Amino acid sequence: MTNTNIKKDWKKELWAYLLLIGGSILFAVGDVMFVNPYLMAPGGTYGISNVLNTVWPWKISLYAICMDVPLLIIGTWIIGPKFGFKTILSTAVIFAATYVLETLWGYNPVIFDGKITEAPIEGISMVQIPHDGGWFVPDYFLNTVVAGLIYGVAIGMIFRSGATSGGSDIISMILHKYTKISLGTLVMIVDGIITLSTLVAFGDIRLPIYSIIIIFIEGKVIDLVVDGMKSYKTMFIITDEIDTVRDYILNDLERGGTLLVGTGLYQGDERKMIYVTLDRADMVKLRSQLHRLDPKAFVNIMESSEILGFGFKALPKE
Repeated sequence: MTNTNIKKDWKKELWAYLLLIGGSILFAVGDVMFVNPYLMAPGGTYGISNVLNTVWPWKISLYAICMDVPLLIIGTWIIGPKFGFKTILSTAVIFAATYVLETLWGYNPVIFDGKITEAPIEGISMVQIPHDGGWFVPDYFLNTVVAGLIYGVAIGMIFRSGATSGGSDIISMILHKYTKISLGTLVMIVDGIITLSTLVAFGDIRLPIYSIIIIFIEGKVIDLVVDGMKSYKTMFIITDEIDTVRDYILNDLERGGTLLVGTGLYQGDERKMIYVTLDRADMVKLRSQLHRLDPKAFVNIMESSEILGFGFKALPKE
């Protein structure tokens, strides 16, 4: 390995750890300042900790670490050492940042509709939520949107660093090993149960609904952070005008593709198909030109979440 490659790898690894630490701290900010004051629990061990913190007051961080450490140990024992040093480091940084924030900041909201007072405000029909400084009138919708954005960016940064979220995901991984239910389904079930705990604990139907909205926004933002804003489309084009379509892709769009040969099911005739992946702008150009190039063409367009290889994102080294 040359000195240049060593230097690039060192910078890449440093950037990964900066993303991990920054994302972990940002996650703590979202939980302590936005999620916990509104009594919400959008999944994970910190979602459970938010509920426990309100029902039986103790620090969120202490509740969470008491669950995270055993889960990491049990997960390593049952599943194997899949979590790695970065996941352990992320767990430790989130714990430390949460502990500092709840000690110095408390559980005061950043977003609220109305002044914080020592007692419920007279004449206001909205539900008032108690917190460290007294009472506040919640602004559920705005707070939910901001919390989802913060969670999404934070977890996206952690994923980009090469770490995993750990926590309740380990429960899903263990259940997956023995039940063979898909991991995605189990994650939804586990987080759904955690989210519904707010309804049981506080009796307010809005809390699990807003928690689910946070999870939805969080998931969309994670995809943007991990995959980027670039959107790619994969097109399968079955056409009798192969040369015409091929020339347009190569010369006008200046893109490559693959020619596939298959057999039609109905008549058994040999058919040729072009497989090509394009960004959204080039896909729109090709789609709009296909009627002119071959009015009888059959086209299947699919969303491509990640494209690796020459002309796109480089293949990962590990």
